[in-house]
Amino acid sequence: MHPQYRPDIDGLRAIAVLSVVIFHAFPDLMPGGFIGVDIFFVISGFLICTIIFGNLKQNSFSIINFYLRRIRRIFPALIIVLISSWAIAWFALLPEEFKSLGKYILGGAGFVSNLVLWNESGYFDAFSNSKPLLHLWSLGIEEQFYLIWPLLMWPALRMRITLINVTVAILIISFTFNITFISSASIAIFYSPITRVWELLLGAVLAWLLLSKQQSGKTPAQGSIDSLNLRQKNVLASLGLASSALSLILISEASAFPGWVGSPACCWCNSIAFFRPKRLD
Repeated sequence: MHPQYRPDIDGLRAIAVLSVVIFHAFPDLMPGGFIGVDIFFVISGFLICTIIFGNLKQNSFSIINFYLRRIRRIFPALIIVLISSWAIAWFALLPEEFKSLGKYILGGAGFVSNLVLWNESGYFDAFSNSKPLLHLWSLGIEEQFYLIWPLLMWPALRMRITLINVTVAILIISFTFNITFISSASIAIFYSPITRVWELLLGAVLAWLLLSKQQSGKTPAQGSIDSLNLRQKNVLASLGLASSALSLILISEASAFPGWVGSPACCWCNSIAFFRPKRLD
């Protein structure tokens, strides 16, 4: 089972990616552009959990096939990036720099770049921009989620535990750790999958709500949404987009991030996808 193509989700993905690119190229233009990663986490959680929840409910989920699909989707591009970086570095870097690159390449190949960088320093330290493959930290968190989440969901279903209950419980625990320790352990909060998984699980909750509507009638939340007319849905989705835009401008490297300040863009990202903005005919 694959989610139906959503052009609005593709648009959100484009905003997420471009905001990160602009942040690194023109940081004064968009000081909060790095939150594009967090928006992308929500989208990834929604798309991947639509597949997992749907297949589990249909009793057709295969962990092996799931992992094979992730390998086919990610490894070709990743291998090209890693080999190209190594080849260019052979000519461009000093011996010590080239040695450090090997560590980042291994971290990227093993999907533990976030843990490697966590052990070294923060995302916003003076030397972070000079670290090759810095961007692979977010891929590490996504892949750690892809690796562990199906292993939790499959036995939970077998034991007749409601999947949404497990999802919401872990989301709350993760977010609680996030806001509790953001001041005392900001680097760990930034890079740890434990304190980032709530963002992916926001997307998972959205996936569950939409699948529940399709398979067993309207959920209470969906019933409330369906009572709105198209214009009202578009207004709410636009407010969500505006909230994300303000976060991109107002949040900066000095903010206690992700913490509370990371939640508006992520929650509103969910709302944009939930209200499904459409053209008014």
